[in-house]
Amino acid sequence: MAKEPRNAPSEERVRRAVGRTVANATAVLISLAVLGAWAYLGFYTMEPGQAAVILQMGRYVRTESEPGLRWHLPPPLESHEIVNVASIDKEEFGVTMAGAAAAEGEPAVKARPETAMQTSDANIALVGFVVQYRIKDAFQSRYRIASPREVLRDAAEASVRSAVGRNTIDAVLTEKRGIIEVEAREELQDRLDRYEAGLEVLGVELLDVQPPEAVRAAFDDVQGANQDRNRAINEAEAYANEVLPRARAEAVELVEAARGYRDAKIAEATGEAQRFRAIAAEYAKAPEVVRTRLFLETMEAVLPEIDTYIVQPGATAPVLPYLPIGERTPRAPAEAGR
Repeated sequence: MAKEPRNAPSEERVRRAVGRTVANATAVLISLAVLGAWAYLGFYTMEPGQAAVILQMGRYVRTESEPGLRWHLPPPLESHEIVNVASIDKEEFGVTMAGAAAAEGEPAVKARPETAMQTSDANIALVGFVVQYRIKDAFQSRYRIASPREVLRDAAEASVRSAVGRNTIDAVLTEKRGIIEVEAREELQDRLDRYEAGLEVLGVELLDVQPPEAVRAAFDDVQGANQDRNRAINEAEAYANEVLPRARAEAVELVEAARGYRDAKIAEATGEAQRFRAIAAEYAKAPEVVRTRLFLETMEAVLPEIDTYIVQPGATAPVLPYLPIGERTPRAPAEAGR
């Protein structure tokens, strides 16, 4: 900067000083404005369900997940990339939507190479399935693998093939579809974690499983036979559940009746034995009296409807003395008139 001449007027020196001050202030303001504009480039906004991957000179620093206004060092020092981690996506394999299939007259599962899978009993099944997933690690899903969607499709196809290959065709078509879905989901998640794909598998659903078209009629016949077998088994079990309790109840009733009959006979025999002992004791004391009494009681039991008279030997009077044994039954009117 040129020095002012010493003989310059004072007004000129003041004017030049003011000019320098204004220029300096303008430069400072411009610099602050530029710095403010540069710092403004570091602000960004995140919505709920989003995550921001922060890179510092191209190197991963952190992941921000709190929604709202955020700031990082302005570019090129730091940069960010926002990833939606809340949305649920799905990938379909060999599946035609039900409405489109009905409109076009096509099956729900087409015979594509990705759907033909071999089972453990060397049969082929056409397996259509859907994988639902979401992003659980924004950095890994964006920078660890080049194409997350393609990796997911390849891993899902391999996992479902592995789960189907461990089961028979009947298990795949009917009773073990839920187990196969769980096994495929766990195996797929393990593969994606080893790949560091940053994806979380929410579910694997087998939408439709069919045998190949060439043998579908035979498989339908087999399925019909299996259903008939299961129905017969269910009917037999229902009949058994109805008959067995009744048979058990009748058996218990017969056993209890036999026990009651046994106890009654034992008690009756015990009473007869005690009665015999009592009679034997009395007979030892008065044999003639007991013998006569037993004879009369026996006659009364043998001839219950006959009037019994005791006639004294040698009695010739018209009126004979008698001894009634037991309670006499009154005669019927017809018998009294005879």
